[in-house]
Amino acid sequence: MTKEKILIIEDEQKIARVLSMELEFEGYAAETVYTGGEGLKRAMEEQWSLILLDVMLPEISGLEVLRKIRNGGNQVPVILLTARDSIPDKVAGLDLGANDYVIKPFQIEELLARIRASLRMRQQLVKQKQEKVLGVEDLQVFVKSYEVVRANQKIDLTPREFELLVYLLENKNIVLSREQILHHVWGYDYMGDTNVVDVYIRYIRKKMDYPFPKPLIQTVRGVGYIIKDGSS
Repeated sequence: MTKEKILIIEDEQKIARVLSMELEFEGYAAETVYTGGEGLKRAMEEQWSLILLDVMLPEISGLEVLRKIRNGGNQVPVILLTARDSIPDKVAGLDLGANDYVIKPFQIEELLARIRASLRMRQQLVKQKQEKVLGVEDLQVFVKSYEVVRANQKIDLTPREFELLVYLLENKNIVLSREQILHHVWGYDYMGDTNVVDVYIRYIRKKMDYPFPKPLIQTVRGVGYIIKDGSS
């Protein structure tokens, strides 16, 4: 399995060494450079899974490195490391396209958690480009890989539950009757009661709606079910 490659751009060699050791211990491949100029060069030369970028760097500032990376069309996840807990630095970094920031001194466990979160988001974006993705609000359904994610949490559905959810999403903003759902998901030769649709809707809601603040599947009394997007 190929290791995730992380570039560390940090001029404080003690911090850089600790970061490199911790990342290697966690199973990442880490490379360290100590100036903004060298960091920008390495960032543009190779494909990285993520960049840890100090704001205060010799030669070129971290924010300028970030600006040049983004202006070059590179969307690699970038986490800023800064000793200055000031709102202007945070805002400037986020406006330039930083994915996250961590204030020094930081706990390594917190930084590792933020790295994992940024890498998960990157993986989801890669999946979106590679396969059909259905979604609404904070829900994403990856059709080819049979994955369901809501608010960055993976949800396990049975094959029938997955088919039902996909059918609702493919017909977003349309009220689907129980008969329509039954015919599409269970097949036209199904001879059972339409109440099976209500049973499976309850199964999906228990996994996908109840643990979250906003329910996505709506009941239209006497008709059926609908999933609406935020604009409707």
